[in-house]
Amino acid sequence: MQLAARGFDLLLVARDADRLASLATDLERQFGVNATAHPADLSRDEPTRGLAELLGKEERLAVLVNNAGFGTKGKLAGRPVAEQATMLELHVMATMLLSRAAIPGMIERRDGVIINVASVASFTASQGNVNYCATKAYQRVFSEGLAMELAGTGVRAQALCPGFTHTEFHDRMKIDKTKGIPAWAWLDADRVVRESLEAAFGGGPTVVIPGKRYKFLVMALRYMPMWIRGSLQERYSRARI
Repeated sequence: MQLAARGFDLLLVARDADRLASLATDLERQFGVNATAHPADLSRDEPTRGLAELLGKEERLAVLVNNAGFGTKGKLAGRPVAEQATMLELHVMATMLLSRAAIPGMIERRDGVIINVASVASFTASQGNVNYCATKAYQRVFSEGLAMELAGTGVRAQALCPGFTHTEFHDRMKIDKTKGIPAWAWLDADRVVRESLEAAFGGGPTVVIPGKRYKFLVMALRYMPMWIRGSLQERYSRARI
């Protein structure tokens, strides 16, 4: 919505075709932009490569946001292999393939922004959250390396690393937001997007951590003794497993 408010035409990608079409119509009506619905399951190779081919031919592509993702509850040994493999496909392969498709055209035009939505979880590890933390770490490190490669080209890469945010993410996981997660830990989605876009278009850092509380948390995680970190993570993990 905030990109539409800035005047960007949009290519919207998600699995739910009807809901996506409704959103496209609402954005066109509200902001006077062109919004195209492109239903696709980016956890599958063929739809992802099809979208990548489309992006590679799009001469107006100015911003790519890789936001698709999901989480699971429970220890790895008890989770279905196919489910965990799907997470890697979506968080790792889709992020890489779509970014790779967008980059050449952006470099040629000497303008563009790639935003990969990672997580504060990318700075740590957690039981019941093994592949989520690992794949989000990939997205963050991938974005940092990509930003180095793109220096001087006019193209920017960002790893957006929010903490707990009010979206459908936790609802789909059927996690009780009041259990083990204090109210002060939750961020508003509009704020997260606003801080991301302000950094992306305003010369901000490659790694964007919305909210002072989470900036402090990440700094603490980097210097915290492992036994303290493990104790805190175990306490949170009980709510997930």
